[in-house]
Amino acid sequence: MKEAKFWKKEKDSVRCFACKRNCLVAKGKTGFCGVRKNLDGKLFSLVYGKNLTLEIDPIEKKPLFHFHPASNVLGVSTFGCNFACQHCQNFHISKEFNEKAIDALPFVSPEKVIEEALRENVEGIAYTYTEPTIFIEYALDIMKLAKENGLFNVFVSNGYMSTEVLAETKKYLDAINIDLKGNSEFYKKICGNVEIKGVKENIKWLYKNKIHTEATYLIIPSFNDKKEFFEEVSDFILSLSDKIPLHFTAFYPTYKLDYLPRTSPLTVQQAKETAEKKGLKYVYAGNLREEENSFCPHCKNLLVSRMYFNAEIKGIKENKCSKCGAEVDFVLGKQA
Repeated sequence: MKEAKFWKKEKDSVRCFACKRNCLVAKGKTGFCGVRKNLDGKLFSLVYGKNLTLEIDPIEKKPLFHFHPASNVLGVSTFGCNFACQHCQNFHISKEFNEKAIDALPFVSPEKVIEEALRENVEGIAYTYTEPTIFIEYALDIMKLAKENGLFNVFVSNGYMSTEVLAETKKYLDAINIDLKGNSEFYKKICGNVEIKGVKENIKWLYKNKIHTEATYLIIPSFNDKKEFFEEVSDFILSLSDKIPLHFTAFYPTYKLDYLPRTSPLTVQQAKETAEKKGLKYVYAGNLREEENSFCPHCKNLLVSRMYFNAEIKGIKENKCSKCGAEVDFVLGKQA
């Protein structure tokens, strides 16, 4: 265990402010995430160094399509989450765990993570599978070492971190994909009484502070699959920039929503078309292979081809479209 950052003492309890829940944690208890615990009046992280993955993934799997396309990343994750999404694909590590399961994991130091990344010759580290905010102490220590060793850092996040965490993370974070899950009612009913305002505020902050930002919208039948939902998320992204990539992805029955059908490809396509009509330049339809390619918004030249998670840069030269010469909105890496 490691003493946590981002907390203050309040009588016999402690106030955690790693995320916007600001849990008041009584002695011997954990916050909503289940991994930040009050021990004798101090807040500790139960999951520091308790790495569940160390797996190599293509960055397109995060999904990040416009940041270092065709590169690989090393994944870092732990138990716990500050949301309680009824459709969680990783519920066995985000919610269905106990302290014995945490204790059973071997310790993996930040130095060991970097050593593994360099050995595998990946370009960066992805903090993924569960919410990075709840293991922020571990993440920050790895992120600092990553930058010292020429590696980038990317978050796959629900976007509900505190402003204090954002300010500290900014020093080392290069890119983020945030799930934008639905409207206000959806967040409160399906995600564990979350305020969507906090998520949107953080997306604005990240974009304005020049962290490469992409968003993902998972379409769940009968919950957030109407055209007006697609218009709402598109309008929000458009209010920041028409260049932010927006990913619409299909739902697969899981966890507490396992009784629902899979998302129809036609619905995913409708969402994509709705966002494009609104004016977004880079919209992707997950699980529809022909729709995951990137095209120049000016001349429709193929910029990056993708099949499943295999990507290849085709029409980008010196960060411009090779056909019309227009600037393209990508952060390119070693594969360019």
